[in-house]
Amino acid sequence: MIKNNEVEVREINYHTEEYIQEQELRNRVLRIPLGMSLYDENLVKEEYDVHIGAFVNKQLVGVLILTKLNDSEVKMRQVAVEETFRSRKAGSKMVLFAEEYSKNKGYTTMVLNARKTAVPFYVKLGYEKISNEFMEINIPHYKMKKSLN
Repeated sequence: MIKNNEVEVREINYHTEEYIQEQELRNRVLRIPLGMSLYDENLVKEEYDVHIGAFVNKQLVGVLILTKLNDSEVKMRQVAVEETFRSRKAGSKMVLFAEEYSKNKGYTTMVLNARKTAVPFYVKLGYEKISNEFMEINIPHYKMKKSLN
């Protein structure tokens, strides 16, 4: 049973009202601050991705997407958490859920492109930098990975 104000993490189904809320959250947190719009991107391929959401009292407060790269690697991307819920561990709960989900699907490695400002968050969760700094969507990033074994 989920208590009031507790973070619940679960899958979001594609082409649902929750998926529309996910897009709005990603746009608001990840794109608008950069002067960009998520809706300018091709989102059609997302049908084949796994969408994970963090909810508090049925309100979507965080999202992340998992994209299969090959039989052993999965990529975590588009991780976004409403600012007011970052102190409630919504992000780390989603990442741990995504890792367990991926491990159960037979993946052995999680990779991601982390914004430079998010690197310490991922390091705390056991990820390591595997690239030099590079630019993506006009901001510095690092490629990171973690073994799921």
